[in-house]
Amino acid sequence: MSVRDTIQSKLEQTFAPAHLEVENESHGHNVPRGSETHFRVVLACSAFEGKRAVARHQQVYAVLAEELKGGVHALALHTYTAAEWSALAGEAPQSPACMGGSKG
Repeated sequence: MSVRDTIQSKLEQTFAPAHLEVENESHGHNVPRGSETHFRVVLACSAFEGKRAVARHQQVYAVLAEELKGGVHALALHTYTAAEWSALAGEAPQSPACMGGSKG
């Protein structure tokens, strides 16, 4: 199973999301072709009701602790309640272009 698929599966099982996107953004970074090191996650679920962004992110980090200790280098998190996601009309921010490594 790919890292992306593992992330998606763990988040689906834990949060039963109203909306979930897991995008491998490694291709936009200075890493070998086929890498699975940089991800963008858009997650909307009821578990985030009444929680600030930091607490939401901590919940996701706890679920993905093994992946973050391993090869996942970056995780762009966009976390919402179902109502917040609905108000955004399905539009989460895109990640900025990579400025790390030799690009900076």
